[in-house]
Amino acid sequence: MRQATDPLKTQRVYLLLRDQIVSGELAAGARLPGEPTLAEDHAVSRVTIRRALGRLAEEGLITKRAGSGTYVREAEPRVRAAIADVSNVFSNLIEMGRTTEARLLAFDYMAPPAPVREALGLESDERVQRSVRVRLVDGAPFSHLTAHVPERIGRDWTRDEMNREPLLSLIERAGLTAARATQEISAVLAGPEVAGALDVSVGSPLVSLTRVVFGPEEEALEHLQALYRPDRYHLSMDLVRTGGATDGRWKPAASARAPADEKT
Repeated sequence: MRQATDPLKTQRVYLLLRDQIVSGELAAGARLPGEPTLAEDHAVSRVTIRRALGRLAEEGLITKRAGSGTYVREAEPRVRAAIADVSNVFSNLIEMGRTTEARLLAFDYMAPPAPVREALGLESDERVQRSVRVRLVDGAPFSHLTAHVPERIGRDWTRDEMNREPLLSLIERAGLTAARATQEISAVLAGPEVAGALDVSVGSPLVSLTRVVFGPEEEALEHLQALYRPDRYHLSMDLVRTGGATDGRWKPAASARAPADEKT
């Protein structure tokens, strides 16, 4: 039982202390209470406190000074967050491609997983082009993107072009027009491969976005699985009220927000 519960207690203490540091409740340079005091405050063992502090130290949030104690580290310069306007998907995708850097991790042709095949409406013998990229802002990774397009479309560009150009631009260069898209947004935990690419710990929470892009004839052009670091990627949407004073319904409005490279 102890083995089963101790990791949960460590996680709880780690999250509580991390929130206090990130929110500024524990200011930079502040000295944390000693391990006995923290153990008493959180009703856990000193071993649990030691493990939680170890995780905070690994993230660079605290530092231990011999003979002095444990202190909150001075915050490093913040990486600006990429901001996506959910109500203006296509212009945002193009702007994001122009103002951030992408690194291509994988590029191949394969039989698609069943959910991708179904989403793209492919026949059983059709293959897809799969690309895996990490996108960076100010040199820091913020998104892990796995895209599938039907092979008949993906053959229009090369690996080198995929490494340089946004995928939507390549699709439209091939003579296809993106007319609409469906999106689902949720949250997931980072697996080992994605955690390494995004420079986060395994099990860290990520924003998950699944998008399917369609052409004017309702032909599916792309399936995207995007995973984002929540500290470096923000979703925004402008809304307008659709009815009178007693109507509580809202709908997305075209946004007048600044382009992604003008955000801070």
